[in-house]
Amino acid sequence: MAKGFGRRPGMGGMGGGLNMNMIKQAQKMQQDMAAMQEELEKKEYTAAAGGGVVSATVTGKRELSSITIDPEAVDPEDVEMLQDMIVAAVNEALRAAETDMSTNMQKLTGGLGLPF
Repeated sequence: MAKGFGRRPGMGGMGGGLNMNMIKQAQKMQQDMAAMQEELEKKEYTAAAGGGVVSATVTGKRELSSITIDPEAVDPEDVEMLQDMIVAAVNEALRAAETDMSTNMQKLTGGLGLPF
């Protein structure tokens, strides 16, 4: 058998170690992402609408946890306005949660172009 048969010149056995290192890095990133996700799910995000007469709080799990309505905002003649303010406050709180989660995941992944 010829000397060096079956080996690529210049490879020097580096391929296996490089792959293991990449696997370890990916596993660490996966663990870090899971920990960050758990931490973010525990956070709460609050937003207000109508000059603060309606506020909504959502969790990192994207669940509405509370609504606060100033009694002055309750006008039996204009229920639609109150409904609009509730929707606006909830949507803004959800956007705040999404932005925070996205920003934290971007920091963790270092701009790898992953879809979150």
